[in-house]
Amino acid sequence: MDALKKYKQSRKKCFLFGLALAAAIFLLITYTVGLGAMELTYPDVLKIIWGKISGNEEVLYGIKEGAIAVVWKIRLPRIICGAFVGAGLATAGVIFQSILQNPLADPYTLGISTGAAFGASLAILLNMMFGIFLSVPVTALAFSLLTLIAVTAISMRGGGLVSSNLIIAGIIVSTIFSAGISFMKMLAGESVNSIVYWIMGSLGSKTWSDVALVAPVVLIGLAVSQFFTSDLNVMALGESDAEALGVNTKRTRFMYLALGSCITAVCVSVCGVIGFIGLVVPHLLRFSLTSDNRMLMPLSALFGAFLLCGADNVTRLISNGEIPVGVLTTLLGGPFFIYIFVRRKGSVRAE
Repeated sequence: MDALKKYKQSRKKCFLFGLALAAAIFLLITYTVGLGAMELTYPDVLKIIWGKISGNEEVLYGIKEGAIAVVWKIRLPRIICGAFVGAGLATAGVIFQSILQNPLADPYTLGISTGAAFGASLAILLNMMFGIFLSVPVTALAFSLLTLIAVTAISMRGGGLVSSNLIIAGIIVSTIFSAGISFMKMLAGESVNSIVYWIMGSLGSKTWSDVALVAPVVLIGLAVSQFFTSDLNVMALGESDAEALGVNTKRTRFMYLALGSCITAVCVSVCGVIGFIGLVVPHLLRFSLTSDNRMLMPLSALFGAFLLCGADNVTRLISNGEIPVGVLTTLLGGPFFIYIFVRRKGSVRAE
């Protein structure tokens, strides 16, 4: 009875926290859209957003065309794209920490980000040297998926899709692609800044096309992941116990591996490598609220969206020249990574 009461209290606490996060994200998006070189009042921002969504042009009466363009075409796509990328990386973080049974795992453990960075670097280099005009996001996405295929194949050849094989395969593939990136930086010469800036991760210059690419993948991935979270909880007991309780562990692990990798691939292909969101968010919520994946998954998505949007606004406000948001998240995530490692006394076993 006490256990049931505690569970209900935990669910209520998580529900209230989720509502608070959703409200905070809405306020963060609508308020910060008005900040910048052209400052706008909060009511005007709401009018612009509502007028564009509803198609009611009368709401926009009295607001300058330049202000409408800045909000709708520049600032709003950027921050909404950031929200979806943050949600996607945090969701992928929950997935990888659960299926790999490793609290230090994140969306980049399997080398997905390095594959995307290699693809983006290749596209940038070819565009500069030969004028081929390859799409950087599309090429990055293609190499992310190739990385997933390579990691899966190596892991299967090494004995199956178990945690240790996947991590080792990820390290192998990531090392190869890292060497390729270093070689391309050397070839790029004075134009190396374009490659370095992309790898740092940034939400600058994002459009509604980027939102249209990221949003469906993140929403569908989150919905499918949420549907099977009970199986994910059972797998935390161990493979033999999970099989005894009727969970097909191989199928579940492969499904989540594909989901997490696809979400990561799309997020990285659009915004570059934004580190530590997938590591910090799930671990922080697991430690402070719940380890039940049924509640942890959606809460992580909301908190990831809030955290990345907040970090992006900080980078815009602290410097006239924009700082890539990936730099800030890494600076914040690095010490937290050390804290996790020390707290667990160097163990990488799942809780």
